[in-house]
Amino acid sequence: MSNVPEVPKPPRPLLPMTARSREEGHRAATPLELFFDLCFVVAVAQAGVQLVHAVAEGHAGEGILNYAMVFFAIWWAWMNFTWFASAYDNDDALYRVVTLVQIAGVLILAAGISSAVEDKDFLLVWLGYAVMRLALVTQWLRAAKHTSGAERQTALRYAVGVLIVQLGWTALLFAPKDMLPWVFLVMAPAEMAVPVIAERDRYTSWHPHHIAERYGLFTIIVLGETIAAATIAVKSGVQEHDALDELLPVAAGGLLIVFAAWWIYFVVPVHGLLKSNKQGFLWGYGHYVIFASAAAIGAGLEVAVEEALHEAHISTAAASAAVTVPTALYLLTVWALHSRHFKVGLAQQLVLPCSALAVLACTFAGRWAVLAAGLVLTATVATGTTLTARTAYGTPRSTPSP
Repeated sequence: MSNVPEVPKPPRPLLPMTARSREEGHRAATPLELFFDLCFVVAVAQAGVQLVHAVAEGHAGEGILNYAMVFFAIWWAWMNFTWFASAYDNDDALYRVVTLVQIAGVLILAAGISSAVEDKDFLLVWLGYAVMRLALVTQWLRAAKHTSGAERQTALRYAVGVLIVQLGWTALLFAPKDMLPWVFLVMAPAEMAVPVIAERDRYTSWHPHHIAERYGLFTIIVLGETIAAATIAVKSGVQEHDALDELLPVAAGGLLIVFAAWWIYFVVPVHGLLKSNKQGFLWGYGHYVIFASAAAIGAGLEVAVEEALHEAHISTAAASAAVTVPTALYLLTVWALHSRHFKVGLAQQLVLPCSALAVLACTFAGRWAVLAAGLVLTATVATGTTLTARTAYGTPRSTPSP
């Protein structure tokens, strides 16, 4: 999977917004897509900050629920843009302007995350989504204008579906606070149903290699945010409390966890698995857990730092769990979505699931829990690499097309 962006080009005059070929060669992420991803760092960071505060104060249940809802909003906004761009990015001047409007919506969304979590005030989040959604509907209507038949119907279904669910999210502004999770439970499946319904007659021509690269790049961004959050927390602890000895196990273990998380995700080329919408939807939707858990690892490391400095109102085991639980969840989801398709034999198949269990067991290792989890993941990478070297790479099992 190439991470080299396309060479920047000057904006072209208005072009027909027709589907790009799924067989197009050398398809890579564009500078505009990379810029779009970068702006999501702000939103991911804000979601992580709120999770840290909730867990460190002993409100893990509420914090995780709020984090799950907010991260869904971030992830789904990114998904909407990514899959549309894979099929219809014509890179003309109007496309660029509309995408920049979507980026503005992302920043509005990020600005509203703290109010949404702390005060249950979703006005800014809803407004940011409305800005992004109106821009996205504009893109789909452009696609409908320049296409015909079943492809046009697909584009129109997307435009109408996106508008309907955006109206549905308006309930966040008027529902009682104790009903907000129920609004989420209704609207989140409605969001995910839009692509399934829109593409029931004709699939959009998303590019497997491009989609795999885009997801990989966002994984890198989320892991990068994890490193940044943990680094700032450790730096603050050392400068303000002179607590290098207490924080060294957390810092070293956290670094090993993030390094191994990167290695495990990118050890196999996954674009060969994405051969149909059925596979694409399952793989794409499943990444909600990968992205959310990867970002939560960073929040967990911050909690572990606060506990080591005796600033968190939770036990050492609870602070350790803030790191080990999302790490185990990340390992299991990466295995389930694509790693298992490339494993040969029972030994290779068991590496990641057994590693996830071992990481969970590290929760009870006291102040050494994070370092122990990092060493487990290091051993996981070494074991997987050794087993792979002894046998040829497996080929992905074929999945029937829908």
